[in-house]
Amino acid sequence: MMNCKQATALLSQQMDRPLTLRERMSLRFHTMMCSGCSNFDDQMHDLRHITRVYAKGRDITEDEETGRGSE
Repeated sequence: MMNCKQATALLSQQMDRPLTLRERMSLRFHTMMCSGCSNFDDQMHDLRHITRVYAKGRDITEDEETGRGSE
């Protein structure tokens, strides 16, 4: 069974590389059971979205009007 340290490492790595099927399944199972790691995953996605919006020179409030799916 995956622990939180392993899960957060994979959550970070998935931003840079595709995870294997085994990694994805283990991670999904862990985040279903662990609210802390699930929150960490949400925060990682939010930070990535915010930095992409910032890099494009847009205001985050402008992007919220159009939705988060414009990445």
